[in-house]
Amino acid sequence: MSDDLFNTIYNKSLDLLSRREHSFKEIKEKLSARFENKEIIESVIEKLSDNNLVNNTRYAEAYVSARKRKGFGPKKIAFELSSKGVDESVTNSVIIEEGDWESAAKLAFSKKFKDGPSPDIKEKLKQKSFLQNRGFRFKEIESVFGNDML
Repeated sequence: MSDDLFNTIYNKSLDLLSRREHSFKEIKEKLSARFENKEIIESVIEKLSDNNLVNNTRYAEAYVSARKRKGFGPKKIAFELSSKGVDESVTNSVIIEEGDWESAAKLAFSKKFKDGPSPDIKEKLKQKSFLQNRGFRFKEIESVFGNDML
C-alpha cells in the first residue's frame, strides 16, 4: 500500500469531515468518487473509525437536530438517515432521545399556516397532508389540531 496515496486519501477525508459530520456510507462514497483504490479507502475509513472521526451515532444526532430545526418530522428523518447508511436502531434511539416532536410539528405548521387550523374541511385535509409529507406521525399531527378527528 502506497503511504503517499493513503495520506492523500486520509487528508481528503479529514478535509471533508472538517466541514460537517458524515456517515460511513457518505464518506466512503465521496472518497470512492475521487480515488480508485478501494483497499486504501477501506483502510482510511478503518483509521477514521478507530480515531472516532467518523461515528454514525454522532452523525445521526447532528442530522436529526438540524432537520428537526428545518421543520421535518421523525418519519422523514428516519428515511433519510436510512438512505445515508445509518442503522435503524441508531436512528430510532436518536429520534427518541431528541424528543418533543409535537412541538416541532406545531412550529412547522405555524410557519406555513399563519392563521392556524382552517375551519374548512378540504383546507384542513391539505394542512394535515402538509405535516404528513414533512414526516410527522399521526399523534404529532393530531396534537396540532387538538382532538379534531378529521
